[in-house]
Amino acid sequence: MKIYVPGDSAAISVGADDVAAAIAQKVSGATIVRNGSRGALWLEPMVEVETDEGRVAYGPVNVEDIDSLIAADFMHGGAHKLSLGESEKIEWLASQDRVTFKRVGIIDPLSLSDYETHGGLVGLRRAISLSTEAIIEEVKESGVRGRGGAGFPAGIKWKTVADAVSDQKYICCNADEGDSGTFADRMLIEGDPYTLIEGMTIAAIAVGATEGIVYLRSEYPYAIKTLQKAIDIAHAFGWLGSSVLGSKHAFELKIRVGAGSYVCGEETAMLESIEGKRGVVRAKPPLPALEGLFGKPTVINNVLTLSTIPAVLADGALAYKARGVGRSLGTQVFQLAGNIKRGGIVEKPFGISIEEIVNGYGGGTLSGAPLRAVQVGGPLGAYFGTDKFETSLDYESMLAAGGMLGHGGVVVFDDSVDLAQQARFAMAFCALESCGKCTPCRIGSTRGVETIDLIIQGVKVDENKKLLLDLCEVMTDGSLCAMGGLTPMPVKSAMINFPEDFTGEVSRR
Repeated sequence: MKIYVPGDSAAISVGADDVAAAIAQKVSGATIVRNGSRGALWLEPMVEVETDEGRVAYGPVNVEDIDSLIAADFMHGGAHKLSLGESEKIEWLASQDRVTFKRVGIIDPLSLSDYETHGGLVGLRRAISLSTEAIIEEVKESGVRGRGGAGFPAGIKWKTVADAVSDQKYICCNADEGDSGTFADRMLIEGDPYTLIEGMTIAAIAVGATEGIVYLRSEYPYAIKTLQKAIDIAHAFGWLGSSVLGSKHAFELKIRVGAGSYVCGEETAMLESIEGKRGVVRAKPPLPALEGLFGKPTVINNVLTLSTIPAVLADGALAYKARGVGRSLGTQVFQLAGNIKRGGIVEKPFGISIEEIVNGYGGGTLSGAPLRAVQVGGPLGAYFGTDKFETSLDYESMLAAGGMLGHGGVVVFDDSVDLAQQARFAMAFCALESCGKCTPCRIGSTRGVETIDLIIQGVKVDENKKLLLDLCEVMTDGSLCAMGGLTPMPVKSAMINFPEDFTGEVSRR
């Protein structure tokens, strides 16, 4: 008998370890599998039992529920007030189109046999049989774009590195997931780390790299621990090392832990940190694809980008690009957070609307109060009101609407939110997290906080609003990187979409 109790940090934070220990103590003969969370976070800890009809789910389960579950014969799928039915038929999960997250919550994260049984290593084995040109062409044809925010085509970046002449090349995975309301990188690493390792290995073969680095933030201790175990197992299996799965290709993979600086999510600041320096943004050119880590050609992609590659190679570019809209092809892993009833991971093809994500999957606000705003794309993303809820969640549509998709984070606010305060938070966040290298970001954000404070206090409101917009223009055009360049997006969107919060009057909220 197998009983699945998620062992990732999301589930552990709400008592999954205690639930697993109680089940192990009270249910003799059961094998407890610590899988990853399936992403329905409001149901965690979600316990699943393997039955003849498939896995049956219960949740959210507390230690106090174990005795009644045993009395209801939950080990064989018995009825209980916490019954959720067959896991694969839970509508919230069944209606998704999981490609990158297809194994998360299903497998034992560190079981190689589980991984292979559910389609793992198919893409890598195919990549080994192809030429480097053919691998890159497959990635280009699929339309996979960077999931870290910029949306740059992965295949073009890989081609640049592949064509560069050098005695050493690197693959760097940026797992410095710092956007508010985002957690997909962490959940994938904790729930299916081999997918990331496979994607990085395919990238290495494609461009001729022999060393890889995963840059993980120190706030993710469970992810660090799980990924290191997975790397060790993959190495012992012959997947990593001097001969990848017995091929002529060599690839070594290491973890580097960062201190949690937001600006190190920018690729060149990340490279500085990996090299043991202060995380400060580099001027471009040269591009990291030509002069990256230690001055060598480097592929830099984030977790979701690299973890999508195994499916592209396994199923083919045509199968992947059949999803999505326009130039936004494939699926996006959305993360629902904030004041939301059903928060968690939703993977759907590009093109789903904000309305479908927030009210369809998210169920509206947790507080039950009317929904007033969402912020899409992290702390530097735009604030949208409900009048823009029909906007398609793809790169081009979000840009046209005055926002960005970013890493796929969607943070929900009810009608108690004050958007002037949220605009102030954006400037204060930039001031705190700026690397300090360029004046528009370093000084502009501080002046931004001061100016918004004057607006909130009702001091020369019209003059200060004009000054704030001028300041935003300078930051957008003059900042060295997206830290300062994008900070005006939440500020201006709040001013444009919620002008009633910038009158200088005491807010009704």
